[in-house]
Amino acid sequence: MTRDFLPDAHSRLTARSPSDERVAQRRPGGQAPSGWLALLAGPMSFGIAGPALVLPDAARDLGLTTAAVTWTVTAYGWAIAVGTPLMAGLQSRRGTRTALTTCTTLILLGTILVVTVPLLPMLVAGSALQGLGAAGLTTIAMSLTTSARAMGLVTASLATVGSTAPLAGDLVATLLDWRATLALPVLSVLAVPAVLSRRPETPLRQTRLDLSGAILLTALVTALVFVPYAWQAAGTVAVAAGVALALWVRKRPDGFVPAVVLRSPLFPVAAAAAFLLAVANFGMMYALPPLLTEGAGWTGAQVGVAITWPLLFGGLASYGLITVSARVPFSVLATLFPTLAVTGVALAGLVAATALPAGAASGAAPLALLFAQGLTSIAAASGQGAFAARTGAAVPEAARPAAMGLFNLAYLLGAAFGPAIATLLVG
Repeated sequence: MTRDFLPDAHSRLTARSPSDERVAQRRPGGQAPSGWLALLAGPMSFGIAGPALVLPDAARDLGLTTAAVTWTVTAYGWAIAVGTPLMAGLQSRRGTRTALTTCTTLILLGTILVVTVPLLPMLVAGSALQGLGAAGLTTIAMSLTTSARAMGLVTASLATVGSTAPLAGDLVATLLDWRATLALPVLSVLAVPAVLSRRPETPLRQTRLDLSGAILLTALVTALVFVPYAWQAAGTVAVAAGVALALWVRKRPDGFVPAVVLRSPLFPVAAAAAFLLAVANFGMMYALPPLLTEGAGWTGAQVGVAITWPLLFGGLASYGLITVSARVPFSVLATLFPTLAVTGVALAGLVAATALPAGAASGAAPLALLFAQGLTSIAAASGQGAFAARTGAAVPEAARPAAMGLFNLAYLLGAAFGPAIATLLVG
């Protein structure tokens, strides 16, 4: 079981260490099947991409602008970014059962609000509650994986659901209502009984609650999420919160942000790579539609269907790549996946700057753009799983939930920055 987590013995970055021996002693309780863990995590992507095509319908019914209704998605994105480390901290100190119960309650309450109270403030609040719960369930699912294969299935479910979420959300809205689309993250709750029944156990961190650390991290994450929208004010707050948090971690190395995670030689590299991969992938997802509609003359429906395939391919292919990557040196992975992502972005930029202005609507330019999206998709989906597995294996067992929370936070921040950068460059 543990061999999948152990990197190449010849790699200096991932040579056997005491953390490797700790991997062999994990999970004293029953093991949750990886299929249920994938279901626990995957529906989080519905909240990110599912409403993409139904926001105009929601705006019409509510008598508001589409921009106003978009705050539901913004609230969800903020909540998953903030909720990821917060719920990981809850799992570390109160156990997996308490964290699962809390996250399930949050999702159910949020779903009730978005389905039954068609008022924008309640929709925003409900989306935020769903995001907090979904972030926790995803982090819990990743922390309970016991092999690279299981981690690959979990992250592949996130990518696969994300690639089909816009079309699925539109179909649900057509058959039922746009509010049903906003409720799709609740599907993750279906996996909770099965995961609970296996009595998952994680060692608890025997420290008092670090409320100051939690507040500082929440302030930092909140500021970073809003940097693309108000960079001067948010950037100033982010710098101040970041400095304060760094000083606090030095004072409380066993606090809400464990110093043992930050000092792991793998974590800074893995987190930075995950951020880069998410920026490239989600930026491409938002850059391609205007390029294909305005530059290639495609309709919105054509773009929606066409863009699904490279994203779906990346999600499905990532499962096999993550499994294989368990025996590849970390240094190779840290070079390979970012290179694929940068290549995809560079290819799209080249096509946008040369072929599309030349009127290549019926030529190879659209296919090249979709190929570029496929490269960034497979790099992001595979890199997220591979780096998460190595990050979790490099820290003590009690710090694993916190490591997963902080790692996923880096990826989610990239998912927030990518679309904003794409909008500046393309729109």
